[in-house]
Amino acid sequence: MSIIVKASDLKFKYPRDVANREQPKFTGLPDSALFNRDDLYDILPMMGAVMDELGSEDGDLLHLLEDLVNRMPRFISTRGEVFDYLRGSARECLRQ
Repeated sequence: MSIIVKASDLKFKYPRDVANREQPKFTGLPDSALFNRDDLYDILPMMGAVMDELGSEDGDLLHLLEDLVNRMPRFISTRGEVFDYLRGSARECLRQ
């Protein structure tokens, strides 16, 4: 069963890009579409996918992922790159 992240689960509030709300969102790799880190509708499926990949429902881990998104270098721009970055960075943080 996949993890579903809701807006109320998040630490930060994100703007909603209502005009692009119905556009396809991240469903898995590969995905070369651009990721909008300032759109709740892009954030939610990405967080759910990473949490699913990590096998965790821990709210602290979700908040860590949010911090990572907000500090992520701007050259990481596609959904696939963002997923890989978040997954790898979270695993690295969990090892420590």
